[in-house]
Amino acid sequence: MPDQLSDPCRLTLTFDNGPSPAVTPQVLDILGQRQLPATFFVVGQQLRLPGGLELAEQVAAAGHRVGNHSMNHRIPLGDDPATDHPQSEIAAMQRLMGDLAGDDWLFRPFGGGGNLDQHLLSHAAVDHLVANDYTVVVWNSVPRDWIDTVTWPERARADMADLPWTVLVLHDLPTGAMDQLADFLDRAIDEGVEFRADYPDACVPVRGGVVQWPFEHLVAPVPAGQPG
Repeated sequence: MPDQLSDPCRLTLTFDNGPSPAVTPQVLDILGQRQLPATFFVVGQQLRLPGGLELAEQVAAAGHRVGNHSMNHRIPLGDDPATDHPQSEIAAMQRLMGDLAGDDWLFRPFGGGGNLDQHLLSHAAVDHLVANDYTVVVWNSVPRDWIDTVTWPERARADMADLPWTVLVLHDLPTGAMDQLADFLDRAIDEGVEFRADYPDACVPVRGGVVQWPFEHLVAPVPAGQPG
């Protein structure tokens, strides 16, 4: 692992694709023991499983933020040809979340493996997110914990060494990756990492429905013959 982190070194923890009854309680215990904040970007398919909503309620009750990560997590919205996907994937999920979302509606698009490119969003999705005052949260570190469940902390720390403020994407799913979480966090605490509940401007292209910076590189081109 890198010996020297950036100075300053800020870290925002985010967990995607849950909640999972096999793993989310473990993650909550680890965070609670260390009094660390996180955001959980949840998926509708998981909330609809038995106990899913109750798990998300536990996340919120523990003081963490809960964000919308789409209803089905099926295909990046920039690749989705369905004309109704802002409603079926974003709005329907927001209704399912209900009060869990709080006052600041957070949305994280599906990157298809963590990619930040034109597959991420469609123009229709962007229009919906802006019109409904969402805050869109992307990332700058994806250590691919779902593939390499043991040594993902090395990649996370490499990103933290290069970035003054890292928005880390992990997954509270039953892969075994979260067995490394406690040691990763303890080392970061020992090194004086500042854990944050908010997000750097560079990872928030839309805040409260207001576009913060140009992000055409994250939006699919309008198909020929369709209005822009």
